[in-house]
Amino acid sequence: MSRVGKKPIDVPQGVKVEQKGQMVKASGPLGNLTLDVHPDIRVRVDDRQIMVINDQPESRWHKQLHGTMRALLSNMVMGVSRGFEKKMELYGTGYNIKEQGPTLVLQIGFCHPVELPIPTGIKVNIEVPATRGNDVPAKFSVAGIDKHLVGQFAANIRKIRPPEPYKGKGLRYADEHVQRKVGKAFASGGA
Repeated sequence: MSRVGKKPIDVPQGVKVEQKGQMVKASGPLGNLTLDVHPDIRVRVDDRQIMVINDQPESRWHKQLHGTMRALLSNMVMGVSRGFEKKMELYGTGYNIKEQGPTLVLQIGFCHPVELPIPTGIKVNIEVPATRGNDVPAKFSVAGIDKHLVGQFAANIRKIRPPEPYKGKGLRYADEHVQRKVGKAFASGGA
């Protein structure tokens, strides 16, 4: 049996969970999410708890499926109650970020601005819009109720210009550590 899968999911106050067959719907103060549970896994919704039940605990595939479905349901309940957020930073002289309607516009050292459409259900909060030298970064965060969507959009933003190892310029997560390399050392002396 999966250690993750057998833990019950506590439903916080203000969140309503409904089940129709294999479809589970969670409604909360931030919005609504639905999940189609795999047919080999059963879900039992009580007053303030959700139990995920695996009928074939000896199968390795079903153990993995058990833990995965439990984690997806837990993320769904947490998303409609608290939401998810990824904080990001942009390093590099002259780099900046701005929001123009449903588009995120990044000036990050290319000859043209990079425009990314913001998916529905995602909100971008820009705290510091422009960098000040290489030491003070531009700061922003990606927030939403769907953990997968928030993480994927943050990864798509970072993929445009990942941090380079010499000066550390580029997009990175706020808690990310960039391993720095030493530049070329010039030999002195003459021949």
